[in-house]
Amino acid sequence: MSLKNITVLGSGVMGHGIAQVSATAGYNVVLRDIEQGFLDRAMEKIRWSLDKLVSKEKITKDEGDSIFARIKPVVDLSEAVKDAQLIIEVVPEIMDLKKKVYAELDKTAGPNVIFASNTSTLPITEIASTTTRPEKVIGIHFFNPPQLMKLVEVIPGEKTSPEITALTEDYVRSVKKTPVLCRRDVPGFIVNRLFIPMVHEACYMMDREGYSMTEIDSAVKFKLGFPMGIFELADFTGMDVIHKATTEMHLRDKKVINPHPTIEKMYNEKKLGQKSGEGFYKYSDDKYERVLLSEEMAEKCNPIHLVANILNNAAWLVTNKASDIEELEKAASLGLGLKKPMFETGKEFGIRNIVNELNKLADKYGEFYRPDPLLISMQ
Repeated sequence: MSLKNITVLGSGVMGHGIAQVSATAGYNVVLRDIEQGFLDRAMEKIRWSLDKLVSKEKITKDEGDSIFARIKPVVDLSEAVKDAQLIIEVVPEIMDLKKKVYAELDKTAGPNVIFASNTSTLPITEIASTTTRPEKVIGIHFFNPPQLMKLVEVIPGEKTSPEITALTEDYVRSVKKTPVLCRRDVPGFIVNRLFIPMVHEACYMMDREGYSMTEIDSAVKFKLGFPMGIFELADFTGMDVIHKATTEMHLRDKKVINPHPTIEKMYNEKKLGQKSGEGFYKYSDDKYERVLLSEEMAEKCNPIHLVANILNNAAWLVTNKASDIEELEKAASLGLGLKKPMFETGKEFGIRNIVNELNKLADKYGEFYRPDPLLISMQ
């Protein structure tokens, strides 16, 4: 099957970004939303983004115009899906809403149409179960913003056919992105399973070890090779996103995450990070500000518990056959911006030291911390 026609459901930041990268790669794209006003705003943003590429001489004006012309905004669902071969759903991360959308889609779209959900945490198998074609349902998790971020996680559900998985990976490559396959439909997939628990662990480090936020963030940046501190990254991502992912992941697997009450409290207080002007840090306006971190502050903090947290989850993904070390490192590099491999950092701290620390934490704070068999075997 050669894909030509794609329908994107939902025209928010992710939806219009996916529509733009698909049209840039030559696909005919229908962008669908429930109100014309939403679509008008989305098309304005796509136009702005393309004009910016023209002004930077990345594309010509004619190329920009033809990309824009390949995107057709439509409100009516049956019209939006009538020629579709692949439907990428980008509706909000609420399982009941997604199930409602898929039940409607299943009736409206032709029997051979593939359904791909751009979810960051919700189980694909559960989404697929609301349709009569679970073998044609797959997860396709673009990162924000889709125009710039290279990584796309591809997540087959329990019944997704291998042909659909291969076709989805080919589509991802065709839009100049790098697919990373999450071989099992596990909570958080790959990147969120590594990132979200670390935010909570960083909060526990402040409580238990008395480090300041900037000391922890400096250590994460300068000792662990992250592009920014973990609290800074949380503010950049948004506490609404982190809280939602935490809730969904913890609901499905108590071993993946040890929720710290601060996250829920910040979410309830609308301290959402960069987007609301305050999260872990305060921000003066909507320009992206960097927090002042330094190697000097990094020296005051030993981030071994954060290394232990990310490596234990990485090891779990390997042990449970959701991924392998090479793919995990690729996902962490492209999705989290890691400048050096996680397992290399782990070796610098000493895998035996990490296993000892995890056992100490487990004895003191519960079985959540018990080291994965893979880490034990690597000592």
